[in-house]
Amino acid sequence: MSAPRELQKEEIIDLLNRCWMTHDGMWFYHCLKNFGIEKANELNKAAIKSLAPMEIDRITKALGLENQIENFQGLKDFFAAASPLLIPAFMNITISFPKENTLRWQFEPGNCFAYKGIKRIGVIDQYECGVIYRLQCWFDSLKVRYNVTPQVLRCLMRESGLCEGEFDFDFK
Repeated sequence: MSAPRELQKEEIIDLLNRCWMTHDGMWFYHCLKNFGIEKANELNKAAIKSLAPMEIDRITKALGLENQIENFQGLKDFFAAASPLLIPAFMNITISFPKENTLRWQFEPGNCFAYKGIKRIGVIDQYECGVIYRLQCWFDSLKVRYNVTPQVLRCLMRESGLCEGEFDFDFK
């Protein structure tokens, strides 16, 4: 028997995120099977909303960024540091900052990890997007005011094959 190989940092992050997203997907699936799609969506959003403050607190502390997200540059610095940890390549999303006070998200067409999983279990037409909702809950936890365009409730990718939009922030 050979010794296990040593994983690189990026491989560890990818593995842990894949395991976390699989757990999240299985949790949603079992809520769906036991309680139906309306209750699964409700429970998913409740879990995301209650997790976000703890998640943001842990991340900002780990990165040494507590109380430093008071302006757009602070938010960009937070995302630059947090994204490699929480948004690995398999999620197929690009986050950019095309202009002052704007964060843009864009998934590869037809290739959102949540879209593919929810479509596989057969409820994509009724699924309420948890991915963009998670970002909204992060911003709420950071006490950052924002507007999101488009407003996201159901899966955008299901409607048009695309999921993209912008958060416009107000740091006044």
